[in-house]
Amino acid sequence: MPYRVLLTKDAEVDLRELYDYIAHADSIQNADRVLTQLLDIANSLVASPERGAIPKELRTLGLSEYRQIFFKPYRLLYRVHGHQIVIYLITDGRRDMQTLLSQRLLRS
Repeated sequence: MPYRVLLTKDAEVDLRELYDYIAHADSIQNADRVLTQLLDIANSLVASPERGAIPKELRTLGLSEYRQIFFKPYRLLYRVHGHQIVIYLITDGRRDMQTLLSQRLLRS
């Protein structure tokens, strides 16, 4: 059975906010390019969902079920549930990740 990539509502909001920010701060063309590449990277997980690294911020807490992949400077954090790859967070990796991960992942 093939894997399916699903985005949480929070991850969908993350994508919209990133797109809007890039479109406003740079250009719609670059926002389109970044959005396309982020979605391509997310969808590429179906071929090898375990390839992402465990985020160091979570590893120090003893949490190893979440993984991340990069499209620098962006990070996509996900978890594999059976044949579903659930993306929880798509963000600029330069943000305060410890706080963001605590707010987003530890409440889910």
